[in-house]
Amino acid sequence: MATEKALSEKTFSKNKQASMLKQAVEQILSAVGEDPNREGLSKTPARVAKMYEELCAGYKQTLDEVVNGAIFHETAAGIVLVKDIEFYSLCEHHMLPFYGLAHIAYFPDQKIIGLSKIPRIVEMYARRLQVQERLTTEVREAIDQMLQPKGTAIIVEAQHLCVMMRGVNKTQASMVTTSYSGIFQSDEKLRQEFHQLVYRQENN
Repeated sequence: MATEKALSEKTFSKNKQASMLKQAVEQILSAVGEDPNREGLSKTPARVAKMYEELCAGYKQTLDEVVNGAIFHETAAGIVLVKDIEFYSLCEHHMLPFYGLAHIAYFPDQKIIGLSKIPRIVEMYARRLQVQERLTTEVREAIDQMLQPKGTAIIVEAQHLCVMMRGVNKTQASMVTTSYSGIFQSDEKLRQEFHQLVYRQENN
């Protein structure tokens, strides 16, 4: 009975959220001079509501749920790198997309994480309203929290539509952010090795 009640409340909350989003889109369409009831737009509010549910799914996830216990005790030593992780996020300033690649490394201290979990962690934080600087730090802090490694390093490269299609209209502009902890922060040679591993193919 308690489970049925929880599911019912969850469904009600989801339906209420969808209704609020649909109404908001209808108001935006009217505000820009459109008719939300015309044939081409009549289903747009519902489509946009469903889209935002997907693009902002990270608010409904927790780090523990995403990792799901996939942490293993191993005596591995050396850099563990997952590179070229695609991500898509929404800038919180204009709610326009920014997208790119994340490169993440950690130096294990008796624990490693399942390979698929690092992209899933990126996805969880990316599927929220974000700024790239915070996204970079949140992902690095999540790896530190789950693994307590000797160090973590992350590079995020992204292009922002709020820069490309409005404002300064710079279509080739991109942004790079980094975050380091532990021995990646204190050991310059290790940081250089991380950068070489990330960009090795491009330099060949």
